[in-house]
Amino acid sequence: MGTRVIQWATGAIGKTTLRAVLDAPDLDLVGLYVYGDRKAGRDAGDIARRDPTGVVATRDVEAILALDADVVIHAPRLRPDYGAHDDDICRLLRSGKNVITTVGHHYPAPDRRAKFERAGRDGGSTLFGVGVSPGVIGERLTVALSGVAVRLDRIEIDEVLDASAMPDPDFVFNVMGMGSSSVDVSATFDELYSETLHFMADALGVTYDRIEPDHHLEFAAADLSVAAGVIPAGTVVATEWRWHGILGGERFITLSIIWTMDPKLPRYAGRDHWTIRMHGRPGVVMTLNLVEPDEPGVRTTAAQYVTAGPVLNAIPLVVAAPPGILRPTVFGAWS
Repeated sequence: MGTRVIQWATGAIGKTTLRAVLDAPDLDLVGLYVYGDRKAGRDAGDIARRDPTGVVATRDVEAILALDADVVIHAPRLRPDYGAHDDDICRLLRSGKNVITTVGHHYPAPDRRAKFERAGRDGGSTLFGVGVSPGVIGERLTVALSGVAVRLDRIEIDEVLDASAMPDPDFVFNVMGMGSSSVDVSATFDELYSETLHFMADALGVTYDRIEPDHHLEFAAADLSVAAGVIPAGTVVATEWRWHGILGGERFITLSIIWTMDPKLPRYAGRDHWTIRMHGRPGVVMTLNLVEPDEPGVRTTAAQYVTAGPVLNAIPLVVAAPPGILRPTVFGAWS
């Protein structure tokens, strides 16, 4: 038997990881938790467009907790209340299951960190939060890139995401805040991405004076039809969540997370998916772009793959890690 895996949730990312688990010879699916009645009672293979597995999806949390498993791939939807999934994560940890989650939790603030560490000690289990952003772009790639610097003055990270093809109205309109007259979900992203900023500061050996939010909204000039519905004229069509980590009174790290429902807007047209700019000696610019798969019949997007990949590749490390919260290390960062 390979590593025993429970898949928690089967949205876009959850189905991507579920398929990968079913396809992997060294992973064995032993449980599947779903949120909706429409999926409950169905075979995991049916949900993943794979052959039958004998594993039936359930909405019964107690049944999931009772299973013997090495790791839970925890991939629910991010909610406006950032801590909405904390109780589930702690219960899974206390039940003796390692948890890899895609909804933040990769570097919790001290007051939240303590409860996850306590739950991990109680269950002899490990929590690892990962995705691509947050999880890889700032925490791994940027920190690693800093190691080429003799002098490091400032870091800027830009993410520009075309969100127009996202099909889920609840996520687009209620979580992302698109189509509203104003956005009141910034607190969610403040908490989520502050973990990236603090992780990077600790990895680079610095302590911020403070973190300054610097957010911006773009509004639709006319009604805009997207996959999730219609963005009415005069409502939010793009969000720019931006934070500056201030060090010695100056901006040291700037993190910009930009999501647009209209990629043709001049402000965003032609920009790379991610740009990392490092000012110092030497100056460095790194750009990254996703390439969509061209396999016939494949519906999974590059964004789904790039989020699922770090989860799947972390499984052996998380299973082998000591109880608590796993923090990835980068060798030779600037300091």
